[in-house]
Amino acid sequence: MILLDTNVLIYAYEPESPHRPWAREVIAGGVSGGGAAVNAVSLAEVCVGDVEPDAVADRIRSWGIEILDVPTAAAPVCARAYAAYRKRRTSSSGKASPRVPLPDFFIGAHAEIMGWVLATADPRRFQTYFPAVGLKTP
Repeated sequence: MILLDTNVLIYAYEPESPHRPWAREVIAGGVSGGGAAVNAVSLAEVCVGDVEPDAVADRIRSWGIEILDVPTAAAPVCARAYAAYRKRRTSSSGKASPRVPLPDFFIGAHAEIMGWVLATADPRRFQTYFPAVGLKTP
């Protein structure tokens, strides 16, 4: 199974995206291989930017992608990684960050606890806070 970051879905859908061929290849490879999935966090992120949010899940499923809930076992992994991020951000810039974890931390924690590869076009945060997660990048 390969877990898809939100940006993979966005790039696959938007015709003008420079990463569109890569995103579509990743999705097709996942679907024809061990499976491709997104979690509810990515689904929510895509829905926010879509003119028809009620149709997003059906569109994603029509591509052969599974939509999964975030397992509860991901919560402490997410929390530890996000706490490290907050500490690092505060000490390096003096800026506070929200107390609620950013979406990438839920996505990274999900991939980590499942032992799945994560496809993303934005690997920096995942490399830093989820070094055990294998990444597939453009």
